[in-house]
Amino acid sequence: MTTAVTTDETKLAWYQGLDRYCWVVLIIAALGWLFDTMDQNLYNLVRAPSLTDLLRSQYPGDPKALADAVKEKGGIITSIFLIGWSVGGFIFGVLGDRIGRTGTMILTILIYAVFTGLSGAPFVQSWEMYGFMRFMTAVGVGGEWAAGAALVAEVFPNRSRPMALGLLQALSAVGNMMASVITLLISNAEGGLEGNWRIAYFVGAVPALLVLWIRRSVREPEQWHHAKSVGQELGNIGELFTHPVLRRNTIAAMLMATAGVGALWGVGFFSTDLVRTELQSGGMDKAVVGQQVSIMFLLQNLGAFFGMYLFAMHTERTSRKTAFYTWFALAWASVLIFFWNVGGSGADAFNRARVLAPLMGFCTLGPLSGFTVYFPELFPTRLRTTGCGFCYNAARILAAAAPWALGSLAPYFVSQGGAGALGGGLPMAGTVVICIYILGFIGTAMGPETKGKPLPE
Repeated sequence: MTTAVTTDETKLAWYQGLDRYCWVVLIIAALGWLFDTMDQNLYNLVRAPSLTDLLRSQYPGDPKALADAVKEKGGIITSIFLIGWSVGGFIFGVLGDRIGRTGTMILTILIYAVFTGLSGAPFVQSWEMYGFMRFMTAVGVGGEWAAGAALVAEVFPNRSRPMALGLLQALSAVGNMMASVITLLISNAEGGLEGNWRIAYFVGAVPALLVLWIRRSVREPEQWHHAKSVGQELGNIGELFTHPVLRRNTIAAMLMATAGVGALWGVGFFSTDLVRTELQSGGMDKAVVGQQVSIMFLLQNLGAFFGMYLFAMHTERTSRKTAFYTWFALAWASVLIFFWNVGGSGADAFNRARVLAPLMGFCTLGPLSGFTVYFPELFPTRLRTTGCGFCYNAARILAAAAPWALGSLAPYFVSQGGAGALGGGLPMAGTVVICIYILGFIGTAMGPETKGKPLPE
């Protein structure tokens, strides 16, 4: 799809002179990804209350053992989620090239919406069943991103593509904030989040209705039809490793995504657990704790919105690689600042977190905008969703060790006492896990500079 332009393209802002259909595609893709991230982060916000509810009967009269089990199982289920995310990314990345971007979006949205709703079903009474539902949710989550990013990349003209993709990713923060609002409202109900966490997941099933609009309004991009009509082999995942240029691009993107995803899901999104632990240790009422954690997470993602949009802008004003180097360094520092300042603060945790959380969100989610801008530029049309899906989701398998490591190391550092006991051991454990950003610097050094170049065909 091309755009109608009324004047010299070099004089237009990225959002000017675009065909109406471009905006329809961007809105639909953004909603798909926005609801996707909402469903992801409902779990982050109800992780501790839901697991406390599910595990309480196994630890009667032993609150410390229960708290340790919640951290451990929370890390395991988060790792399971990342693995499911990867499985979905592999499967639907290939399908996105073979059956098309639009059909893949429909399938993935249905999967993540239905299994989000089932995560709160009454028959989910064990952490193992809970983990299975989160795994299946993640299968849909993992496939939706590559299809949506490829669709927007192929519909928008070259001059508008980076900022359109940056806006697509930035709007995912709105989904995160919606998750915060949902849990905030539920925490005000009688019983708080611990008694009503299942309701949050029922709300997360609503995005399934979006598929009706997609079926009616979105068609496959002309580039995909052209690749199919000329007899190119679509979605051959092996080509990512047999072609020397594609192999280099694939490895670079995997390392960058492993750093961004591992740091965010292995440490950054455990901000909710850290703040909750500190407020509870300060003797705060559970209902108030739930409210303040939701507000903190909303602020974290408000910062993320601006970080992701400005990352895309930075890639246009400097270069793709400069932006990644800058944001990986900022993200590393912001996580350490947040966890070590909030850890050990007790009842004052919310006051500190509401200042530091937007900064951490701005820095840690910025690189994810970069993946949406950069990865489609690394692969030709016949392999675009295959390559994007493989790199992002192979990274999730590698990154799945990060939340497991955090959940396992935190109780260990508590047992060692001293500074390691701050924040239930999360600051010290986070300091170890956040070193995963080293992989991001290596991947950035390996990758090509793509600024100003058309999408490869």
